[in-house]
Amino acid sequence: MYDKSFWNKRYSGANYIYGTTPNSFLAEHCGLLTGPVLSLSEGEGRNAVFLASRGLEIIGVDISIVALEKAKLLAKSHGVEIKTALADLAAYEPGENQFGSVVSISAHLPSAVRNRLYPLIEKSLKPDGILILEAYSENQLSRDTGGPKDSDMLMTVAKLHQELPNLESVLLREVDREVSEGEGHTGMASVVQFIARKKA
Repeated sequence: MYDKSFWNKRYSGANYIYGTTPNSFLAEHCGLLTGPVLSLSEGEGRNAVFLASRGLEIIGVDISIVALEKAKLLAKSHGVEIKTALADLAAYEPGENQFGSVVSISAHLPSAVRNRLYPLIEKSLKPDGILILEAYSENQLSRDTGGPKDSDMLMTVAKLHQELPNLESVLLREVDREVSEGEGHTGMASVVQFIARKKA
């Protein structure tokens, strides 16, 4: 698993590694979201700033202080406010029934971390709360367009069914799509997309 020092170094440049525009899957479905919104592995703030610009209260969690400082700068430049939390998702504990929505965009975690975190994420959603997730699939391993080179950290439809069993699926699919997110994610990619609702 990449650690804090890895991500602080990765985000240390002046440029935004994954760009400053939101993930397109998130942008397409953001109308489903209600606040407050929890964004996992928020990074440099592109998704949080976009959601804040739509009037949503958002807290972005990330392991990298460097990334979160850049996220605050991005928010300031767009005239919006975001909340941030410096935390390792291997130990992070969101409160129960706290969030209207949870966003997980490219939050690639080892299965051991997901198995601890995902039940907490389910509980953290308010009734009828929405999860929007996009992650690289295991089929991305053969490509060099982004994502970790570890199948355990990549997703499949079956993994999501198994690991988030208490959410009602609204959309769940694996697709190949063109991704253009800064220098970090660029080109044709295989992703898993998931929208789910917590049963009231």
